[in-house]
Amino acid sequence: MRRKADELLREWRDRADRKPLLVKGVRQCGKTYLLRTYAQDLFESVVYVNLENDRSARADFSGGLDPHSIVRAIEARTGQRIVPGKTLLFIDEIQVCEEALTSLKYFCEDAPEYYVAAAGSLLGVAINHQSYSFPVGKTDLIEMAPLDFEEFLWAMGHDQLVDEIRSSFEFMGPLAPSLHEKALGLYRQYLVVGGMPEAVQTYIDDQSIIDVAEKHRIILDGYSADTNKYADERLSAKTRACFDSIPQQLAKENRKFQYKVVRAGGNASLFGDALDWLVLSGTVARCSLVGQIESPLEAFVNPSAFKIYQADTGLLVSKAGAQRADILAGIGGTFMGALTENYVAQQLSAMGYPLYYWARDNRAEIDFVVEKQGCLSAIEVKAGENTRSRSLSSLKKTHPGVRLIRLSTKPFGMNDGLMSVPLYAAFCL
Repeated sequence: MRRKADELLREWRDRADRKPLLVKGVRQCGKTYLLRTYAQDLFESVVYVNLENDRSARADFSGGLDPHSIVRAIEARTGQRIVPGKTLLFIDEIQVCEEALTSLKYFCEDAPEYYVAAAGSLLGVAINHQSYSFPVGKTDLIEMAPLDFEEFLWAMGHDQLVDEIRSSFEFMGPLAPSLHEKALGLYRQYLVVGGMPEAVQTYIDDQSIIDVAEKHRIILDGYSADTNKYADERLSAKTRACFDSIPQQLAKENRKFQYKVVRAGGNASLFGDALDWLVLSGTVARCSLVGQIESPLEAFVNPSAFKIYQADTGLLVSKAGAQRADILAGIGGTFMGALTENYVAQQLSAMGYPLYYWARDNRAEIDFVVEKQGCLSAIEVKAGENTRSRSLSSLKKTHPGVRLIRLSTKPFGMNDGLMSVPLYAAFCL
């Protein structure tokens, strides 16, 4: 599958000031494929070390942090040469070995001639763990996510449709009606299939939603196993409880995360650490409330109010037990609205935007507010064609410098300063 991270890996390889590379992302989003399979086209050879599956590999880092000694130990154990400037040394699941993570600093300082890349499903958790010595400033970073909708279209063989969508976005001119309906149909398929590579490949191979659902179940079971393996016993049950509550959190009319939905009497003191663990693992994304739509947005965050979205719409559909036929038909009531919001959050996260929303006195709410180089955009999300809302209209009067965008099933258009963008074109933002 063509991924946007493919080009990022190529750019990293060609940089003169290259540092060891860290690839972060939720489990099963394609990190290992990027560094083990796609990298074979970029390097003369790839030497693969998995620190989770192969306990003996951890011993390669136990004799000290000198990178040349580590390379010799790996060569002796694997029988493979690691040639400076030609071989990619790929250390997978690096978070299970603190010495391996720390060694990246010394590869940066003392052996920059080596191509070294590392990945880990729970790398965010390890990096933020107070006992870990993380090589701050000594690594480059690629953030991977499940396939966004553009990558899904590539995988499905619709490259030309992607070009048409991007062209329509650039000129704010509608697609031909037949292409618009085709894009909406594919968008609804994406809601159900999601962007986990294995689920997408299964759908491409046999077009079976039942088989896709089975892939989702396996991935979700893996997430539960992660909490048992990498979170302590006290935290593990709370983490699973927070994760299990997400469909209920999003199905509420007010989608603000509420600890009492996790458990009666729940509060931040009880579940805050567990929720942070999920965010750091990449399993969920936090969307923070801002009190003002003003740059910089982070300065106006209300830390006690936020929404939580699942990292992948397909996993959310399977976890919620939603009726897939209804979603494919474009119906689904309140949950369809929640799923649509989650989809937009997934697309924005894949583009690297921190997620924020704005609300005032329970009378007006903007689903997402994003900032790029000091420019602010307010994004309202509608699951269908009914786009009546007072929130964007009032914002136009009070915040004239903010770009106003409405995502819905309506075609592209511009009306009185409001950009109408079809949901399938969210990746163009």
